Amino acid sequence: MQTTYHYSVLNKEVIENLNIKETGKYVDATVGYAGHSKKILEKCKKGFLFAFDEDANAVSYSEDTLHGISDNFKIFKENFVNMKSVLSDVGIDKVDGIVFDLGFSSPQIDDERRGFSFMADGPLDMRMNQDADVCAKDIVNGYSENDLAQIFFDYGEEKLSKVIAKKIVSERSKKEIETTLELVEVIKAAVGANYFYKQHPERKIFQAIRIELNNELDVLKEVLPDAIDLLEVGGRICVITFHSLEDKIVKNIFRKYSEVDDMVKGLPVIPDEYKPKIKLVNRKPILASDEELRENSRSHSAKLRVIERI
Repeated sequence: MQTTYHYSVLNKEVIENLNIKETGKYVDATVGYAGHSKKILEKCKKGFLFAFDEDANAVSYSEDTLHGISDNFKIFKENFVNMKSVLSDVGIDKVDGIVFDLGFSSPQIDDERRGFSFMADGPLDMRMNQDADVCAKDIVNGYSENDLAQIFFDYGEEKLSKVIAKKIVSERSKKEIETTLELVEVIKAAVGANYFYKQHPERKIFQAIRIELNNELDVLKEVLPDAIDLLEVGGRICVITFHSLEDKIVKNIFRKYSEVDDMVKGLPVIPDEYKPKIKLVNRKPILASDEELRENSRSHSAKLRVIERI
């Protein structure tokens, strides 16, 4: 299977911070096109890698790629929110490290048929899981004006959300909005050329629709506590985020699990169940190096947070 090249953001920093053991068990929660998985598999020669991805193309490509390194892996075509139950089904209740590389991959963006890009014309799709029944077109043409405005504001942080939602509803009453560039033109018409070219609201609107469609923030909130529970003592989780909404969730959950519960703060003896489960390896996120920024523009928004089970 052929695909465009995918650059795994902060790859060196992730591998360094995982502290990979040769005999360890690791999880790549977002295998994508195997950038991080390749490095993990090379280092855990006597261990095992479990990986997850909803995208059938990514699963197929990564299986072919990883077999060239080792057979000590298994990829599940599943949303990572199911990680704990899926691993339990194969007899795994503890692992030594987990990687989350959130967002979407270069091949997904570059393939206009997937509908993720606002720069190339394609169907309004945006499904991470291509077997899902609902796509971006259903949201754009089916959500109420109020619901559209809400997701544009909540997930895109777009200040002209109501104006854009109103214009979408007006245009779709004449003709269904079917393609990515049709939606871009509607957004431009709603906000005017000056605001459009200065503020690029199409970036925010596409992000908001993608997050809503794939339920990205809710599954992140649900999976991180499960991931912490899966870790062996000394095991680590590395999470790469690409926008402030993701990073805020990761930061808050990591902070919660790294502090003593408010209910028992100040007690002379803290019961075990209220003690911190993790420690923060880095209090401030790790950012891409100057060298990586020159090689890959997508790295500019990337932030890596790392915790260790205690």
